[in-house]
Amino acid sequence: MDINRYSPSYGIDRKHLTKLAEYSTEEIFEILYATKAMKAKFAAHESTCILQGTTVALLFGDTSLRTRSALEIGVRQLGGVCVNLPYSSNDMQAGENIKDIVNVVSRYGVGALVTRHISQSDLEEFCAVSPVSIINSENEEYNPLQTLCDLYTVWEKKGKLEGLKIAYVGKGENNAVSLIMGAIKCGMEVAVSTPAEFAVKREHLTRAEQYGKIFITENPADAVKNADVVYTDNYNYHTAPSEKDRKILLPYQINTELLSLAKPNAMFMHPLPASRGVEVTADVIDGKLSAVLEQGENKLHLLKAVLALLIK
Repeated sequence: MDINRYSPSYGIDRKHLTKLAEYSTEEIFEILYATKAMKAKFAAHESTCILQGTTVALLFGDTSLRTRSALEIGVRQLGGVCVNLPYSSNDMQAGENIKDIVNVVSRYGVGALVTRHISQSDLEEFCAVSPVSIINSENEEYNPLQTLCDLYTVWEKKGKLEGLKIAYVGKGENNAVSLIMGAIKCGMEVAVSTPAEFAVKREHLTRAEQYGKIFITENPADAVKNADVVYTDNYNYHTAPSEKDRKILLPYQINTELLSLAKPNAMFMHPLPASRGVEVTADVIDGKLSAVLEQGENKLHLLKAVLALLIK
């Protein structure tokens, strides 16, 4: 489906967002069009106080810079209030109950609960009992908000999604899983190159292959060849890889030689934070083909769009 031929209604019949596998292509397009509208209003200094009197709560089990900043700033721009809730896995192990958490918090006037590093199994329990929207900003399985931000950035810079080739190179973790699903649902050609030791789980690939063919290879050069978008992620975040893992992943580093195999006007993308000299060289991430700053900027507008669409 061509996003440029889609007529948005600027509304979706959804309450939660934990993974893109649950969202249709049309629903993804609605979010991307809403992001475009939010960015246009931001640029024109137009008021978007559509969450006046609404509180958005953050339940983060991990540190965050861009996502937390974009949420706190974005909610304020929408006229709402953003609060941070204390969270510890020790609380859950000590008997804190998911049903009690969401039912009490909802009585405080909270319109949405945005989580980070809350396990997918716990999130599904949250969604089953929560009277308010549950939004997954990232966990061990999925990173849907980042992918939506990335899809918008590609659309904004390339003018389309359908028919473009995106190559993901590196470790097959949560960001790769969501990117594969989102890209293939938007009609993009998807190539994935990971070492066998860090491959995307077969269950995730099988689910995505319902919507199109995925080219999978351990050779990064084969994946990147003629790509419109080349994407990698940090594998040095929180815990540095062992020397053995570094050697395994070294051939998957995005450098000028590998990037030269893509199309001449290919975009390089990375969700940040990045380890220059590890998964990507400095000349690539800081070069003219890099879209990392646009990705970071667009996270603000994407988050505002998701909150506006989901909070009822």
